[in-house]
Amino acid sequence: MALVGLVRVSTKGQDTARQHDVLDPICVRVFEEKVSGKLKVEDRPGLTAALDYLRDGDMLAVQEVDRLGRNLVEGLVVLNDLFERGIAVKVMEGIAAGEHTERSFVLDMALALAEDRRRDISRKTKDGLAAAKKRGKVGGRPRVIDGDKLAVISARREKGESVREIAAAVGVSPSTVWNALNESEVVA
Repeated sequence: MALVGLVRVSTKGQDTARQHDVLDPICVRVFEEKVSGKLKVEDRPGLTAALDYLRDGDMLAVQEVDRLGRNLVEGLVVLNDLFERGIAVKVMEGIAAGEHTERSFVLDMALALAEDRRRDISRKTKDGLAAAKKRGKVGGRPRVIDGDKLAVISARREKGESVREIAAAVGVSPSTVWNALNESEVVA
């Protein structure tokens, strides 16, 4: 039996060290991903790689059950798949702490609570951004395209350059160029 770890955070800017501190000393291998836990299994490369690596009799270890997912349905799909394959789940901390070889009320409830926490975080973030906007402050990522870059993008597009050529010249992604062109209505 191999103990295999899964570390997950939602964004690239978040730190995984706390989870690695718990799992690295006890696992033969630890898979990591920096994606939302609400995504489907096939959209989660770390989880997919861990699932491919695991064999009958192995155990998947996570620090807390919400590392498996913050979408109840997808979390249950993962658990059902693991248990059907003879793979146990070890939750190191939190409401469902312990080793699990089959679904239980506590495990299902922990996943439901994880989804509820995700919805609550999302709602509070949206409410905070709306409140800041009312006060004249705009949240979110800083804009990549300033007035000068927009002028360059517009001029190059008017000359007939492709979006990919413009993106490479300005140092941004093609989708950023498309968004800038759409906002300035210079799609030509």
